[in-house]
Amino acid sequence: MTVDTLAVETPSDLADTPDPINLSTAAPESTSTPAPAEPAEPTEAVKPKKAPAKKAASKKTKTIELTLTVTGTADGEWRAELKQGTTYLARDLAVAAAAVSRAAKELHEDLSTPIDEVIEEARSQQAAKVAALEAELEAARKALADLD
Repeated sequence: MTVDTLAVETPSDLADTPDPINLSTAAPESTSTPAPAEPAEPTEAVKPKKAPAKKAASKKTKTIELTLTVTGTADGEWRAELKQGTTYLARDLAVAAAAVSRAAKELHEDLSTPIDEVIEEARSQQAAKVAALEAELEAARKALADLD
């Protein structure tokens, strides 16, 4: 003979609602060891649970808009200025072409490619200028030597 070890529950005033605890924990009669008894839950647990509260709207990330303007000349001189809104944070700063190239590469390849092309064009122009000045200097030295 087996003994039912379920805890006694208080009667519910909801007669049409079956008690899910009694249905799932009843021990079969053919088993020699009784199933462990679960503690009876209060009748409030049988009532439908409230919907979970909605999460508070996530905070919008505050964005800061900065405008960096880098300007280069054909002579290879680069200048930079930084603005936040309408306020200048830095103005007319001399920047090396190599620094502009490195910064563009760090930011994105789509930025670095055209900037490097502009820098290479300026480099070619400066090399041509140096060659012309060297030729002029050599001509001036020759003219000076002829005067002696």
